[in-house]
This record gives sequence, structure tokens and C-alpha cells, in this order.
Amino acid sequence: MQRKMNLLARRALQLVTAVASITLAINLWLTLRASHRIFNSTASIPPADVGIVLGTSRLVGGRENAHFRVRIDSAAALFKAGRVKHLLLSGDNKESHYNEPRDMRDALVALGVPASAMTADALGLRTLDSMVRAREKFGVSRCIIISDDFHLPRALWLADLHGISANAFVSRSLPWEISGKTRVREWFARIKAVIDELTEKEPAVEPPRVRLPVPNP
Repeated sequence: MQRKMNLLARRALQLVTAVASITLAINLWLTLRASHRIFNSTASIPPADVGIVLGTSRLVGGRENAHFRVRIDSAAALFKAGRVKHLLLSGDNKESHYNEPRDMRDALVALGVPASAMTADALGLRTLDSMVRAREKFGVSRCIIISDDFHLPRALWLADLHGISANAFVSRSLPWEISGKTRVREWFARIKAVIDELTEKEPAVEPPRVRLPVPNP
């Protein structure tokens, strides 16, 4: 009986070690492959016609979500610096009272970005949906992705997989005491993203295709 218990304990330890090793390897790989494509200076990032702003909730516990503010400030800075001409606001509008693209648009208008320079995508339910829909629904082939620093490696990988040539921008990083829980969740979100790709999970894309109103130079 004791030998069986020891064997089960060893196998359980081997399984935990294997899962931890795979998780670490995937996270390290995604981080390293994206490091040279994530910018925090508007002066150094190559321009693109379109910036994709990835959504998150505006409020957390009745207060403004710090992650939302970072993404909005980054998008406004990029637009005002002339590094993008149009912003695709990709987020969740799962209920009438929860509308990430609308909240992003309102916040950006308050910072001086014209509403005519923004297009909402209310079916950007996940990062996968946002990237596939940007390519298939809105015809984006080259862009700058705007989100939190820890989110951008996964977003860039998904953009690559689905035919979008992208760099990424975030104006500042949130400290661990504010973003720690979200950063840890992202480690596992990266594993899920790999599984989704391996299982060919279908994103939400519906016809017809829409042309973004990007102004000519």
C-alpha cells in the first residue's frame, strides 16, 4: 500500500513539474519573441494606419480600472503623435450596460481624439476574436496593437498567426501591486491561447467585410 502511495506521489509530482515547465517555456518564448516589437515611446515606434485598442472594463469596484486608463492614454498619445490615423476599438459588448468599445470611445473623445477617427468592434470578446476580426472583418493587414505590456506578447503572436504585421505600444507599465493578479492570469491565458490554436477554436466573425475610414496622407 505504501509503495502504491509513493508511486502516485511521484507521478503527481512529475505531472506538476511537467505542467509548470510547459507553462514557463511558453511564457518565456512569447515574451522573448515579442520584446523587440513592444515600444513605449511614440517617437521610436514605426507608424501604421491603424491602431487596435484592446478592451477591458472601465470600472473595477466602482473605481476607474488602471488598466483601462493605461490603454486609453497610450492610444491617445499614439494618435496625437501621428503614429496612427485610425483607432479600431475592439472589446466586449455582451450586455446593454457593459460596452467596452463605447467606454473607450468616450474616454478617447474626452482626450481630444475625434470620434470620426475611431471604429468600434463590439465582438472583440477575446484577444483571438480581436485579431481575427481585425483581419477578416475590417481588412487590417498592418497595425499597432495597444494594451498592457504583459498582454502584448500574446496579442502579437495571435496577430502573426492570423496575417497581421504588427508592432505594439504601451506608454507605461503598471506596478506589480496594482497589476499582479492580472499578470498571473495572463500567464495562463497564454497557455489557453496556444490550446485554442491547436484545437482550431473558431472566433466570432460575421460578414460582410467593413472598410476602415483611414484618411489618405
